[in-house]
Amino acid sequence: MIGYTILLVCTIALFALFCVGLNLHWGYTGLLNFGHVAFLLIGAYSVALLSQQGWPLWLAAIAGVSLSALLGLVMGVASLRLSQDYLGIVTVGLAEVLRIFVQNETGLTQGSFGVQAYPIVLQGWDPQTWQTGLLVLGLLAIAALGYQQLWQWWRSSASRGRHWLAIVALFSSLIVLPPALLGLADYERYPRSGQMLLLLAALWITVAAVERLVRSPWGRVLKAIREDEEVAIALGKNVLTYKLQSLALGGAIAGLAGVFYAWQLTAIYPDNFRPQLTFDAWTMLVLGGTAHRFGPVLGAVVFWLYDSLTRFLLPALLPLDGAQIGALRIALVGLLLMALMIWRPQGILGRREELSLGR
Repeated sequence: MIGYTILLVCTIALFALFCVGLNLHWGYTGLLNFGHVAFLLIGAYSVALLSQQGWPLWLAAIAGVSLSALLGLVMGVASLRLSQDYLGIVTVGLAEVLRIFVQNETGLTQGSFGVQAYPIVLQGWDPQTWQTGLLVLGLLAIAALGYQQLWQWWRSSASRGRHWLAIVALFSSLIVLPPALLGLADYERYPRSGQMLLLLAALWITVAAVERLVRSPWGRVLKAIREDEEVAIALGKNVLTYKLQSLALGGAIAGLAGVFYAWQLTAIYPDNFRPQLTFDAWTMLVLGGTAHRFGPVLGAVVFWLYDSLTRFLLPALLPLDGAQIGALRIALVGLLLMALMIWRPQGILGRREELSLGR
């Protein structure tokens, strides 16, 4: 269970990071992006191919993030003058074009055979006792920062009586924290624990940085564009420039998630980047709440905990075969989303006044 818990934490943190970029596009800027997986693809393939050619891992990761940001600029220049509906069509089309190109380009990306045998961060690292202690202290520091934010949210008026949510978050973290600490303490047996710590640190830094940005004058302009683009233009703001900046920054964040995605999979294939990943990210974002700093994180936690629990519990409780269990799990997700749209369309943490759906 220790190894599975570490893998689950890595998956949750990775997709939460992926959703933070989508939240910047849709939640704060109001850009309908149905091709978000394209940034994940660019980040993953860039770090895999460049590190395979001998680039240092940190430099290959920076290149992957930069190329993802560049893709955001290209996507914006090509599509931002379109209306929301057409923007969504163009973005999902661009993502599929990239995936099909990667699948058929045998010289550079090795086609459908995928990219394998590339260096992985912390691969083969044998930490000393003092280094293991630093890793454990790092995880405890990240947990302490999370508990501090949880305490501040508990005491603030923003909780609005939702203290049950803080209690659930506290107990969930206490269930996950001991296996994660044991994995770091026995690093030779659980080498993914180092990636887990890096992912959690990257997620925390990214969430904090995005929160500061959206509270700045730049972020207030993004919200103004989301609310009413014509008003922002009347106030003298270059709306196209701000949208391009939002696409580039959100794409860079998703590209960083792609870097960790490549390291987690250890071998990447074109089928790892199907449009389903984008719609999974939308599901997480809708669940957690748009335009909220912890909305993507909570959505990823709910989504993947549901996926893990139903994967094991439903076959034990119901006399159904594998195909029927899979269909039932998808149907339950649909019912959950329908109920959420009826009673709380802004998501668990979202605020109704921030909701840009239907505008």
